[in-house]
Amino acid sequence: MNELHASLLNTPVLAVALTLAAYLGGMHLFERLGRPSWCPAVLIGAVLTAASLWLLRFDYADYQRNVAWLTFLLGPATVALAVPLYQQRQHIFALWKPILCCLPLAAMLAAFYAVLIAWLLGAPPVVFASLAPKSVTAPLAMGIQEQIGGSLSLMLGGLLMTGVLTTICVSLLARVLKVTDPRILGFALGVNGHAIGIIRAFELGPTAGAFASLGMSLTGVFSAAFLPLAWRLMGL
Repeated sequence: MNELHASLLNTPVLAVALTLAAYLGGMHLFERLGRPSWCPAVLIGAVLTAASLWLLRFDYADYQRNVAWLTFLLGPATVALAVPLYQQRQHIFALWKPILCCLPLAAMLAAFYAVLIAWLLGAPPVVFASLAPKSVTAPLAMGIQEQIGGSLSLMLGGLLMTGVLTTICVSLLARVLKVTDPRILGFALGVNGHAIGIIRAFELGPTAGAFASLGMSLTGVFSAAFLPLAWRLMGL
């Protein structure tokens, strides 16, 4: 029995099966709960995956290695978001000036306040580097984290928490400020909440989803150029 357990832990079969089962379980529970914005399916799936790894005594490094090809698929999935962008190109072209004006400030603030809070709490530089790309989509965030010297595990945790909190905060602020324009809501979700924000945006409609895709893509490109440069200038 121990040999079978060790064999399964050393092959991608168990890791992939756990990941898919956690995803399907998360989607099921998400639907049963009434699709709450405060508890997206990806969060439920992540908790189920973590619980499974703990119960099976599955080392995270081994799990990460065995699901590497699933991680690779994040890149093509991100590129596929070009489809809704193309479908909403007329709305996007009509607002290119305000988009280009607000994007750099929004992307810099998203990184700055996370680093500032970590600094105020006395965190070491590796935490700064892990939290700075927290609003960038995972494929780009992993590349940024490698360049500036962060922790992959901490960075992925920051991505998850940021996406969940973004869906909650954007929904609450939209009600308080009475913002109903799907373009504004979608762009805010994409800039701050990356893929999780996009999922929420598509629940609001195709226009919100397209602007969320645009916000996430532009934030990723800008952050990939800005954060490594900022790290070198600050000598971190």
